[in-house]
Amino acid sequence: MPGGGCFCGACRIEYTGEIQAKALCHCMDCRKITGSTYSTNIIVPGEGFSVTGNPKTISKKGDDTGNEITSHFCGDCGSTMWRDGPTFGDGKVIKVGILDDSNSLESAKPGLELYAPLRPSWLPAVPGADQKKNMPGSESV
Repeated sequence: MPGGGCFCGACRIEYTGEIQAKALCHCMDCRKITGSTYSTNIIVPGEGFSVTGNPKTISKKGDDTGNEITSHFCGDCGSTMWRDGPTFGDGKVIKVGILDDSNSLESAKPGLELYAPLRPSWLPAVPGADQKKNMPGSESV
């Protein structure tokens, strides 16, 4: 069963089931929670997703969807581990960098780039990935 954890090891996740999507997100929220240019994500089914430890949460409304999105992070070290909310149904948006398998990033090549117009000009598009202006399902995709 694939799994991963925060920087300090206090919180862990595991999941079963097939990956539903692989995406980079260039939105301002993802930049802020990663402290970087984008977040690398996989979306997995909520069924078969489990958590150990006591992660904290913070929720806010998405700028383009108006739907609430909740970030789950370790209260000790601050690592963001996953996000969820109505936009994703029961899916969990896992931050790939927290996964234990050293090949996780290699196998998470995105098929989708969200908020592509916000991508820095010095960062090329992922070859073959669909380029979206916003979150699928929002008015201006």
